[in-house]
Amino acid sequence: MFQNFQTQNYAGFWIRFAAYLIDTIILSFVFVPLGIAIGFLAYFSAGSTENADAFSLLSVLVRIIEIIAGWLYFAGLESSSWQATLGKKACGLVVTDLNGQRIGFGNATGRYFGKILSGLILGIGFLMIAFTDKKQGLHDQIASTLVLKGPVTLTQPAPPPPPDFSERASEFTAGQWQ
Repeated sequence: MFQNFQTQNYAGFWIRFAAYLIDTIILSFVFVPLGIAIGFLAYFSAGSTENADAFSLLSVLVRIIEIIAGWLYFAGLESSSWQATLGKKACGLVVTDLNGQRIGFGNATGRYFGKILSGLILGIGFLMIAFTDKKQGLHDQIASTLVLKGPVTLTQPAPPPPPDFSERASEFTAGQWQ
């Protein structure tokens, strides 16, 4: 008669930090070699004023590529059927909307760029994770998302169908029910 409702296990600050560290290590495999290559270019063009403008443009271009790659990595994987980046997947975390459903790419994009705001205010947007009821950072609240540990159980089960009284109702209307 009673339904078994499970409370959701919201992912706390430290497990999310560990997942972010894993993601950072993964992304560094792409960007560290790129940074080393740019460093060599800077070293060999040092002292040459004709290459200074090209180097500045190259370094701005690399920063733009880093932002776009990070955005596509985080937003693409969090809105995929995995609902998690590689780091979150390794830690058993998933990103959902407030109803436990998969988020769309637009929502994941808002969450990614909301992280910039979370960091700009001295990291307070990230520290909010430790102090809110649903363990949401500012970026999660902006995008209306949750980060959950384990299986998603936020959606309530469908209620059972109503009882069928059609046979009894005909007995009652016929005056046979005592």
